Order: sequence, then C-alpha cells, then structure tokens
Amino acid sequence: MKNRKWKWLLPAGILVIAACVLVVWYATRSSSPAQPTPKPTSITEIPQVETPKEQYDVVVVGTDPEGVTAAVSAARNGLKTLLVDGKDRDILGGLFTLGWLNSLDMNRMPDGKDYYNKGLFKEWFDLIEGDSFDITTAANAFHQLVEAEKLIEVRMGVKSIEPLVESVDGTPTVKGVKLKLEDGSELTVNSSAVIDATQDADIAAAAGAEFTFGREDIGDTKLLMAVTPVFKLKNVTPEVWGKIKHRLNNDEYPGTGANEESAWGYIEMWDYPSTNPERIRSRGFNLGRQNDESMLVNSVQIFGVDPFDPASKEEAYEIARKEIPLMLEHAKKLYPEFATIELGELAPELYIRETRHLVGMYRLNLIDLLEQRTHPDDIAFGSYPVDIQSTSSAKTDRGTVLMAPKLYGVPFGALVPQSVDGLMVVGRSASFDTLPHGSARVVPLGMATGQAAGAAVKIALDEKVTLRQLAADESLVKSLRTLLTEQGVDLEAPKTEPYKFINHPSYEGLKAAASIGIAQGAYANDFLLDDQSSPKRLVNNMKILGKAHAEAFPYSADAAIKGLNDPADIPLTLEQAAYTIALSLEEGAQKEGALERLKSNGTLLDATLATIKDPDRLTNGDVYMLMKDAISFAAGVIY
Repeated sequence: MKNRKWKWLLPAGILVIAACVLVVWYATRSSSPAQPTPKPTSITEIPQVETPKEQYDVVVVGTDPEGVTAAVSAARNGLKTLLVDGKDRDILGGLFTLGWLNSLDMNRMPDGKDYYNKGLFKEWFDLIEGDSFDITTAANAFHQLVEAEKLIEVRMGVKSIEPLVESVDGTPTVKGVKLKLEDGSELTVNSSAVIDATQDADIAAAAGAEFTFGREDIGDTKLLMAVTPVFKLKNVTPEVWGKIKHRLNNDEYPGTGANEESAWGYIEMWDYPSTNPERIRSRGFNLGRQNDESMLVNSVQIFGVDPFDPASKEEAYEIARKEIPLMLEHAKKLYPEFATIELGELAPELYIRETRHLVGMYRLNLIDLLEQRTHPDDIAFGSYPVDIQSTSSAKTDRGTVLMAPKLYGVPFGALVPQSVDGLMVVGRSASFDTLPHGSARVVPLGMATGQAAGAAVKIALDEKVTLRQLAADESLVKSLRTLLTEQGVDLEAPKTEPYKFINHPSYEGLKAAASIGIAQGAYANDFLLDDQSSPKRLVNNMKILGKAHAEAFPYSADAAIKGLNDPADIPLTLEQAAYTIALSLEEGAQKEGALERLKSNGTLLDATLATIKDPDRLTNGDVYMLMKDAISFAAGVIY
C-alpha cells in the first residue's frame, strides 16, 4: 500500500471497507426477474424409517445441503443409501433451513452471469425463488429430491452416531456407523463407505482423521470467524419491501442494493452501540425475503463462541436475545421504513463459519486461487471471493476480502482423508487451508462436493478399490469425472487470463505473503506490490509471520521502530528491513551489519536483493521477497 499514514483507519475509510465486506457474497449471487410474492406454504413431511437396516452401500451422515446431494447422488448411482442425522432436526437442509442462511453465495463464472458446477445444485436451485429463498420452499425442494429416490432411507434425530473403524492392511478404515436411537437402543449399520456431511466433520474426527482447527495453519490458535444467529423480522409488507429497495438502490452508498428477494446495505449498523461490545455487534444488514411477509437478517456477529460446547452456544443465544431487540430499536431510529417492522424468532441453529479443516490427500491452498489452478481430479470449481469475516470485536476488524478468484479447481483428493479410508468429508470442513476456505466454504460448492462423493462410492465399488486408491488413480478419477459429467455436472473449465500480479518480479514473495494473510488484494486482486512500504508495516508483517512460523521467528521486532519518527510514514530502507528481520530471528540482534549478516548466512539471497530497485524506498513487493527468503531459510517452507 502507499505510504498513507494508515488513513484506512479513518472513519471514512472504515465506511468504505465496511461496505465492501458487507457485499462480498452479493457481488456474485444469482439475480432473477421481479416476480409476485408467492403465498406461504407448509413444510412437507419427509418419510423416515423407524429402524435402519444393518447393511447399506453408503451411509451419509448429516442432512445439510451437502449431505442431501451426497445421498441423492449415491442413490441415482444405484446405491442403497442411509441418510442419517444426529441433531434434533425434523426437516432437511440444515444451515439453509434451520440456520436460516437463506441467501446464496454463488460461484460465478468469469462472465459474471452463469455459475459453476450445475448438477444437483441446479436441480435444487431451479425449485426455489432465486438468490434469496423462502426456507419452506428450500426444505420442500430438498424433500422432493430425496423422496424421488427409492434407494434412500432417512433417519433423523438419533442420539449419537459413531464410526465403525477397523484396521485394513494397517490403515484405519471406516466400515459403517454405530447409532444410538431415541429409546436408548443401539444399532450397528455396516456400509461400504461413509460420507461425512456434518458441518464440523464429526465422524471423520471420531474416526481418527487428521485436521487443523480454525486458523491454526497460519498460527492463529485463538480466534475464529464470528458466529451469527440469523433472526427474523415480521410485518415486512410489499410496501415496506418497496421502501427498502428504494433506499438501497439509490446509489447513496457504494455496495448496497436490493431486488425482489434480497437486500444488502444499512451499513450504518456497523456503528450500533452494543451493550456488550466484546461479545456482540452488528454489521450492515443482509436481508432475505420470505413468503409470509417476513425477512431473515444475517448481520449479528458474536465472538468467543466455542462451537463444540453446547453451553457456549446457548450463551451465544442468550447474548443475542438480549441485544437484538436493542439493535432493532436502533435501526428504527435510523430508517423510517423499519417503523412497523416487528422482531420475530432466532434461527434454531447458529451459523458457524469455520471449525475443522481436514488434512486430505490434497489440501486446497491459496496459491491454487492465485494461479487459477485446475487439477486432473477436479470435481468442482470455485470462484467466490475469499471472504474472511471478523475474528475479533476490534473496531478495525471488519473482516477482509483477500482476493476475488475467477476460477480454481477443487480436487477429489480434498474430500479423502490422508490417514483414514472408507470415508469422505464434504462441505466446509473438507481439506482446505483456512484462507482459501474463505471462498470454498460456500454451500453451492459444498453441494458439488457432495454429488462427487456419492458418485465416487459407485466407482470404488465397481472397480473394487478403496476411496484412497481411487483418489490416487488417474484413470479411475477420470472415470469419476466422466460419470459426473454424464449426470449434469459441468467440469469444463473456462479459459481465463492470468492475473497481472503473476508476471510481477515480486510474485514469488507475494505467494508467501498471501498464504499467511499478510498480502490482501480485495475485489480488484490488486496486492499493491509497487506501493511504498514503511518500518511500521514491516514490523506488523513480522508479527503475522511470527504467528505462522513461531519456532522459526520466535522474537519480537518491535525494537526496530523504537525511536523512529513517524515509523508508519517514513520510507523503509533495505538496512532497516534487514534489521527488522534479524530481530525476529535473533534475540537482541544489532542493527549495524544486519544486512551483511543475513546475506552471509544465507537468509537473504543475492538473486532477491538484485530485484530491489531502490534500497532506500522498499515496496511491498520488495518486502514480500525478503520475507520469502527468510521463511525458506528459517522455517524450510517454500510457498
């Protein structure tokens, strides 16, 4: 970035950033023509089996959208399938229908109109209202897809589900599940494969699969993206919705808008004066219209929630119940169109964005996104912006958009655990690094992974191979891709042009800096490589680097800017940069001779130093190249 004395921290800058972060997912969502508001309908009942059988071809655990598509895919491939859920649910659709996240984060193709993957997601999408949907419509659409498949049996509301794990040739292999039913009875269900479609990959974790948790892979072991309880607002008449559309479509603020189903804006709510600012706040409203003259609001951010602790999640609900009425009263003071709106209920389930990340046979990384990589075993494509929601209640932490990819492939190997066989993980807990997870976590992409998993079991059974063997066999993966294509999945990657930064002399440094969250390109994918850096910025960068590679960079570099006037404003020299890096590597490192020491011991390479045009005014790109060298030398990691 240019040397601007951190002007982005000024209120005006914050307002612009807030508007951008607010609309990250709306920028890529579907749009549909205006239609009359449908009349509300009732949710159809999904038929269930009282007692599941003892043998199925595949068991799908979890009734979120990803689990539904996995089960439908398996059944359409002739597999006897059990779709089972251990939560207190009586409808299908999970995050959409019980978490009330009723607006879609679409993976748009480069033309900005069409979307990737199609397949079962398209079948479901064609049954709902549009970019935002009525949750009753959504549930009924899931029910319709499942009921049409005679090979699927559904069993919800079981008390517990555990994997059956056996050692096969020394490899832990999942052979089915053990169910505990409501009456306390236990049932062993054997299967050729298990697909874990739980939001948090609970079955895979219990089976011993390896994971990272949250932001652990970039050294942040404490913070997670905020948790959101979606809430309902009632008495949203067509007249009220018309006023909402009028406000948000008048170009008063960048990045706001509305159509017949969705609205995004009201960014002044970022400044809502929370009574519990360390735990809960509001961002701008994301609104999804319902068919009963209500709308669902995705705006609340709650921090410090343990996603695996029921007491912590209930505490989050208590915090929300206290604060949301106050938020609505505040909104009514700001927006006349809210005057007659009434507060409804909270969603039955929390919207939790991130927990476990599988260590699979392939791990999606940020460079996959930077380079628009496709892979021989791609079973889906993604393009949603890398949306990192707020991880703390700090006023300056309003989340970030790290980049906006046009295309990246998701390999089949990202669904298959590296150390456990007989099992696949679909959805947001598949094998994604935490930063690309900001894009790959969206449900439409997760539904594509579910469809791939269902078809993969068919290939594995026909060819008499394990899932790990399938993932490692190029010919068999080709057969999987062919099968998916025959079943409506679009696996033809469009041609795209490389991003401009790919040919920048500092690109190798950018790969390292972006992979640990230092470099951020936002929607324009402009990482500001030629902008001037500063001593303060480098110290901040080294703090982030020190988290990602704590053992290699164990010391603070704060002393580097002690005594400097305006360290956030003055140019960064090569000598100053070398001193800062040395302080992170060596306790009490001296400034004099720091550059020569780092050159002589191999920390900084001559080839890197030769790319620096002005040693008295280093750019962001120069800094990233120096950091790349230091990471390679001290941590042994090459991005």
